[in-house]
Amino acid sequence: MQLKQRQKGFTLVEIAVVLVIIGLLLGGVLKGQELISSARVRNLADQQAGIQAAYFGFIDRYRAVPGDMPQADADNAIQANVTTGGDPSGDGANGVIDANWTEVNAVWEHLSKAGFIKGSYEGSSSQSTADTSPINVFNGVLVLARDDGYEDTDTDPPPRLLLHMGRFVPADIARELDVKLDDGEPDTGSLRNALDADSPFVELAHSDSSCSVDDNGNQIWNIDQNPTNCVPTYLMQ
Repeated sequence: MQLKQRQKGFTLVEIAVVLVIIGLLLGGVLKGQELISSARVRNLADQQAGIQAAYFGFIDRYRAVPGDMPQADADNAIQANVTTGGDPSGDGANGVIDANWTEVNAVWEHLSKAGFIKGSYEGSSSQSTADTSPINVFNGVLVLARDDGYEDTDTDPPPRLLLHMGRFVPADIARELDVKLDDGEPDTGSLRNALDADSPFVELAHSDSSCSVDDNGNQIWNIDQNPTNCVPTYLMQ
């Protein structure tokens, strides 16, 4: 008489245990991603606050705008072998960081050599790089200058002192940063979405056009598609 072979398989208890383990692993992964995102938002917020404090601290100490301060004056005041400064056209300091690479890069050289920010940056008249400017947590180069490249309810906003906080920021991170620092809207308040504008900074400091979208007449951060080349921009003045 031939004995029946026992069928091999998982019991309901074993399957339930496996599903619980999978659920715990997925929960851990999602929680880890949430913690990473929160850490990146805090990093961006801290970077913005530090640069803002450094900018106004420099003005308070030297009675001049970093980047706009002529090279000879900066070298004499800071006493740290400053190689670049404002007034590249020979017209004298005008109290603002003009939209040219010489002054934009001089900002970081002045602030770093005066001890207001960490890092060592050398000035340049060429487009900013990680050697001349700070970068964000996503390796996007920061730009601080007087510029009109920010989203606004007005179609023709005036130039303002902007801190473009670097490219490659996902829209959901930009929105979370906006909620943390401001009103959560990309076209109002102190934190905005960067826009392509009539400035030399389009390549380094302007978001993809899909980073904000219209939602029943209001602009919102596009977290549904979540483009990953957004540039949060802080209006400093």
